[in-house]
Amino acid sequence: MQSIYKYRFDRPTIYWTVAYWLVFALLGGGLYYLYEGGYLSAWFTSFIVALVALMSLSIPRKIVVTDETLQVRCLLDITEIRRDEIASVRRVEKSDMKWIVPLFGGCGFFGYYGHFLDLRRFERVKLYATEWRDFVEVVDIYEDRLYVSCAEADRLVAELTPPGGNRPIEE
Repeated sequence: MQSIYKYRFDRPTIYWTVAYWLVFALLGGGLYYLYEGGYLSAWFTSFIVALVALMSLSIPRKIVVTDETLQVRCLLDITEIRRDEIASVRRVEKSDMKWIVPLFGGCGFFGYYGHFLDLRRFERVKLYATEWRDFVEVVDIYEDRLYVSCAEADRLVAELTPPGGNRPIEE
């Protein structure tokens, strides 16, 4: 049995993506005209093309839940957690996510993905979202935290909650 939860882009994500493209184009065009095609504009263009390519490969596409695993599938990457290693699953409010800041990953360019820092707990978390709402926190038995967003967050929580309920959180 397999359940698929698709990602969708919300308006702020689309606006941020357009803003990134505009900034990249303005900077590239400005460097091209200022340095008349010199090495600096070529270096910048190569850097931006590589950055956009790397970020594009990590854009989350869908969440796939099978009998054995939870998979977050990106264009090139798959993050996988075995279902028997899931300790707890819960909904997270948007207001609780204000303490999450990017460490290494995309923030607004076709979504929010990569490694982020939780300033409240001062720990690294993984985040895969294309909209900044409807978050689900998945904690595995190794205490690694994964945040995903999807329109059917309640159904995802119900499907992923371990048999017997969530394990108690030791703080």
